[in-house]
Amino acid sequence: MTVRTTRAEARPRTPVLTLEGVSKHFGGVQALADINLTVFEGEVLALVGDNGAGKSTLVKTLAGVHRPDGGRITFDGEPVTIPDPAAARRIGIATVYQDLALCDNLDVVQNLFLGEELGVGRLDEVAMETRSWQLLRELSAKIPSVRTPVAALSGGQRQTIAIARSLLGAPKVIILDEPTAALGVAQTEEVLKLIQRLRERGHAVIVISHNMADVMAVSDRIAVLRLGRNNGEFDARTTTVEDVIAAITGGRQFTTDQVMTAEPAGEAGQENR
Repeated sequence: MTVRTTRAEARPRTPVLTLEGVSKHFGGVQALADINLTVFEGEVLALVGDNGAGKSTLVKTLAGVHRPDGGRITFDGEPVTIPDPAAARRIGIATVYQDLALCDNLDVVQNLFLGEELGVGRLDEVAMETRSWQLLRELSAKIPSVRTPVAALSGGQRQTIAIARSLLGAPKVIILDEPTAALGVAQTEEVLKLIQRLRERGHAVIVISHNMADVMAVSDRIAVLRLGRNNGEFDARTTTVEDVIAAITGGRQFTTDQVMTAEPAGEAGQENR
């Protein structure tokens, strides 16, 4: 398994994205209730929870698919509203969904610039190919050719293409929905290394995953949702899988103050067993 690397302790922790009291309901169903979350630059925040915990709703709220019914979202210190996906991208939030939304019949360049083609009057194939290689080199991606059809790529390579496409808008926050789902061991390793490179580039990365081994390998902090509410934040360096699973399943409950201070499980968690 990948050895987790963390950002330098001396690096200042600058909040990029903050959620305060964010709520969302669908009819009589409360999908999110008073969610508080802070995401810092140059870190990987894992968002975990059981099915129905509210992870997908929270992701779609940040991606502009759903509008929150209450609460406040702050980006780079300024209050923002995210009425649609285009607004999320303009603000600096990019989302890579589990299905990746790639076109198998198109090559790497065509997928990267789909809907965002370069050129006036005619496509600037040279500029798009040059930019594609630049992005892939920055991510140390192992792609044989940018003219290879996506259908011929492995699962890990497809995930790389989807992430590279999200970088075209120079986002500060990148949300990855189940990035290692259905991948083999080698492909999973490749994607986890890619996530580490995103952190090294200074991006704030939110990873939604059910795979606790991957979460512990790559994340700096772990935020738990349960039944649409916060149920703890953990320092991945000091907590254990058992502590996180206890929060996911409801074996441990956290107060709002403990969630907001994001105390490591080794400290706050010991008091709530």
